[in-house]
Amino acid sequence: MSLSNCIARLTEYYRRHGLADTTRRAWLALRRTLLASRMVVFYCDLDPKQLVPMNLPKPIKVKRLVALAELSAEHLQEVTTVWNPKLAERNMRERFAKGASLWLILYEDRLAGYGWTLRGNTIEPYYLPLAPDDVHFFDFHVFPQFRGKGLNPMLVSHIVEYLAQTGKGRAFIDVAIWNDTQLKSLGKTPFRKLALFRKSRIFNHGSVSWTNKLVRCGKGEAEEPVNRSLRIVDTNER
Repeated sequence: MSLSNCIARLTEYYRRHGLADTTRRAWLALRRTLLASRMVVFYCDLDPKQLVPMNLPKPIKVKRLVALAELSAEHLQEVTTVWNPKLAERNMRERFAKGASLWLILYEDRLAGYGWTLRGNTIEPYYLPLAPDDVHFFDFHVFPQFRGKGLNPMLVSHIVEYLAQTGKGRAFIDVAIWNDTQLKSLGKTPFRKLALFRKSRIFNHGSVSWTNKLVRCGKGEAEEPVNRSLRIVDTNER
């Protein structure tokens, strides 16, 4: 994200939430920036035989959208007002244009959160190559008034089950190492830890290293000691 976009988002947040909340948000953003290079990547095989079927509770509904025109004006406003509405709507148009799907989770018919998926590709260069049937999960968010109800793992698990019925491959999702809430949330889903990735930039190329790789061992998971590996990613390839 460019500096101008960051400033625009912070200014909009200050206008809506005041100095105290903006200061806390700025500190959180700084912490995120300092630890931004360290991400935990999770994976899940999209195989119905390996998944435990789940039924959403009665108050919960999930909708999948594949175009901005499918999003109601009310829901569009709720999704985009978290930060700068103009920038958020522009990002949404770009994502839909690339084939991404937006998943909405509703609690008692009220929009409670959302998340994005993209099959066979990622919006930005990723830590590892994806196969055509692989799916990237990204930018999941639950609105503050609906937190504490376990909605995020419900949404993620529902999407995994749906995608497993419509295609094979693997699903991937990455979480910043500082985000304890998201890490705990994914522990309640079919996703399992793959590796801890660190990203750095060398001139116009990004270098990615990973450690502490986790592999399946019987019915559970075991940590497999591996030598630190390095893969060069061309940041201009997408």
